[in-house]
Amino acid sequence: MDFMTILTNVLSFLANASVGDGLKAIGAGIAVFTGFGAAIGEGNVAAHAVDAIARQPEKAGYIRLTMLIGQAVSETTGLYGFIIAILLLFM
Repeated sequence: MDFMTILTNVLSFLANASVGDGLKAIGAGIAVFTGFGAAIGEGNVAAHAVDAIARQPEKAGYIRLTMLIGQAVSETTGLYGFIIAILLLFM
């Protein structure tokens, strides 16, 4: 597909869209921003885990396990935001 075909498709979609469709798109865009918070949280968890392993190498297994559980829990917030965005766009 070339650029003009894509632009024509987008413009035809916008011509037939209602205000509710636009608000859905804005809401979906806001919901996706939860991924940024999850990424920052996971980065902090990993940074502090590496710091803790550097201080107490003998506890590396326990720290790594706790880090992975913490990252899995914080990742769910990003996934929830993504699922809500998909639901807003297609329901």
